[in-house]
Amino acid sequence: MLFAANQTTLSGDARAVLARQAEWLNKHGNFSAVVQGHAEETGTREYNLALGARRASAVQEYLVAQGVSSDRIRTLSFGKERPAEICSNESCYAQNRRAVTVVSDTGAGT
Repeated sequence: MLFAANQTTLSGDARAVLARQAEWLNKHGNFSAVVQGHAEETGTREYNLALGARRASAVQEYLVAQGVSSDRIRTLSFGKERPAEICSNESCYAQNRRAVTVVSDTGAGT
């Protein structure tokens, strides 16, 4: 899901996607998730790492509020270190202001 510049607020579209992710995670208890927070290339490394962490936390909090156990979700911030697009204009920067949910099978079963 994408974020506005310097923001961590989840849009309506983002909440809809996360509701579906939470539903899936709640049905598949043998999976855990890592929420990766990302930022655009502008700003300092430290600022963007903190912003990415806040974005990942916003996603994690929403998933937990939807019933996903907090011990199944980790957060990780890449800041500006792993851009989806390499660019120098606003429309492209918008693609890098994101959070990505990566799921993996824990082998625990349900």
